[in-house]
Formats: sequence, structure tokens, C-alpha cells
Amino acid sequence: MGRMELEVLHIEDCPNWHEAGVRASHALSGAGRPDVRVTYRLLRTPDEAATTAFAGSPTLALDGVDLFPSDGRTADLACRVYVTPQGLAGLPTEDQIIDALAKAPSASSPRPPF
Repeated sequence: MGRMELEVLHIEDCPNWHEAGVRASHALSGAGRPDVRVTYRLLRTPDEAATTAFAGSPTLALDGVDLFPSDGRTADLACRVYVTPQGLAGLPTEDQIIDALAKAPSASSPRPPF
């Protein structure tokens, strides 16, 4: 399998998509995974969102799998709310991303059929 990728899925009006990518990059470095590439994908239509792991903007997907799985997968172009130690927020903390990366399936796990 090729290089792993952490994709920031976001909508145009999301105020948190860029900072989510910055935190993801820092978390990957902190977790000893600087080899994982961070990319960004702007979702413009519900049809585009329906073909991804999108659960609101921003969604952090490692090789197509939401790092923060919930029942919230949606094709609605809307913001996402995360539960953080500081309360509800528009993106997870760097520590939460590190924890999610540690629990994520390996690169050899099959991708979900979106």
C-alpha cells in the first residue's frame, strides 16, 4: 500500500478547516508519523460529501476513515462539533488527534465502501 494520507474534509464556509490541518500535522509529528501526508479537500456539493467519510466540517479522515467516528456521517454541508476537554469546539485538540491516531486501524486494514 502507498503512503498514508490524512485528509481534512471541509466546506467553504468552515472557519476551522485550516487550523484542523495544522493541528493534524503537529499531531502526526508528535506521534512519530511525519510520513503521513496531510491534504485538504473542499466539498462543494452533498453528492461530493456522500462519497467520503464526511461527518461535518472539518472531518479528519485517515486513509478514508474518520478519525473521530460517530453516527454523524452526513452529506449535509454543515459544521462539525467536537467534544473536547475544554467543552464543545469546532475542531479536536492536538492531543485528541494523537490519541485518535494511536487507535486508528493500520494501513493494511480495508477501506470503507463509500
